[in-house]
Amino acid sequence: MTVASHIAELKRKHEHLSDAVEQAQRAPGVDDLHVADLKKQKLKLKEEISRLQSA
Repeated sequence: MTVASHIAELKRKHEHLSDAVEQAQRAPGVDDLHVADLKKQKLKLKEEISRLQSA
């Protein structure tokens, strides 16, 4: 897997998590810890993407 394809896959996962966060925030009775966990995962992906792009 090339670095570019790895970055593209990470971006797809990041977008998927963005959608999941939005849906969870709109749903009634969703656990705040679940939303926080999704946001942490999203942030880790963003940091990894930034790290790979700057390398």
